[in-house]
Amino acid sequence: MSSITLKALSKQYTDDKHTLNDLSLHIKDKEFLVLLGPSGCGKSTLLRMIAGIEDITQGEIYIGDVCVNKVEPKDRGVAMVFQNYALYPHMTVFENMAYGLKIKKVKKAEREKRIHAAAEILQINPLLKRLPSQLSGGQKQRVAIGRAIVKEPKVFLMDEPLSNLDAKLRNEMRIEIKKLHERLDSTFIYVTHDQVEAVTLGDRIAIMTEGKFRQIGTPMEIIDCPIDMFVASFISSPPINYLDAVLVNRDGQTYVDTDGVLVETDLPIEVIKDHPRVVAGVRPEHCFITEDSSNAFVMEVLFTEIIGTDVLLHLKHKTSHFIVKKSFTQTYEKGQKLYVGMQANHVHVFDKNTQKNVRSLQ
Repeated sequence: MSSITLKALSKQYTDDKHTLNDLSLHIKDKEFLVLLGPSGCGKSTLLRMIAGIEDITQGEIYIGDVCVNKVEPKDRGVAMVFQNYALYPHMTVFENMAYGLKIKKVKKAEREKRIHAAAEILQINPLLKRLPSQLSGGQKQRVAIGRAIVKEPKVFLMDEPLSNLDAKLRNEMRIEIKKLHERLDSTFIYVTHDQVEAVTLGDRIAIMTEGKFRQIGTPMEIIDCPIDMFVASFISSPPINYLDAVLVNRDGQTYVDTDGVLVETDLPIEVIKDHPRVVAGVRPEHCFITEDSSNAFVMEVLFTEIIGTDVLLHLKHKTSHFIVKKSFTQTYEKGQKLYVGMQANHVHVFDKNTQKNVRSLQ
């Protein structure tokens, strides 16, 4: 079993500030969990604690049924892939992949078998005699992953492994890592600050801020019901739009009223008295341009941004910046006035004071 359980895990340095504070989480056997959050939130520290290369201040880490707090890193059955590849420059690819196995005194025939098997999976067989200086960034990353594979670990730990690659290579390597997880059928824990990577790769995502878990769930759970405005913003690309609003009762039905534009919700009437002032959040892909002005915002085009077959319309709504994402089927001129509507079933409602999702408070 390669499940991982964190029990009340904390990390504190010499001052009084906790880097990680009372983290508890169960990661299922063969699950792909992504730790997502801004720089400095503690996600890499948590990964290093699981690997055993960072001390634990308080709490317990279990791999399977075994508490590994006092188990040496080499005996935990984990392999870590770092952001900076960490390849030995004077060794060939083959030698880099073999080094950890030599330290463990794995027999030569078995070493060669594992290295060639991993190289086949990662399509780096032609590179085995090269030095790291003769490799591209993407090739170096494959070698770093290969060095982890040959250890045949229970758990793969990946610390922002794609952040040094260009956009095209990142897209390609995301696909390769997803295939690798399915092929190896192992537990993966993956650290990133890129929400696209998180949503693409993760079976579940644990969003972290200030050393704590903010929300844990599947990508769709977090997208469909973010716990607060921070999560809604962090898991949205392009950025989510926010509008000040109030909740109102119309004939026994709860509506979000934003400057007279009404959006029906399934929230109970009782929430109106508890959350009199709210913020409506809607993602750019859930907005639309309409010819009907009866229940729509009037907005002015600031500029357009073409992304492949899509266009992002950057609009001005009073003093706010608003984005609409749509198929690139026509051009829009700066200063042009447009009517903008929102898909009612995709409007998130947050309490203005606490910034919590009103739905998650019910």
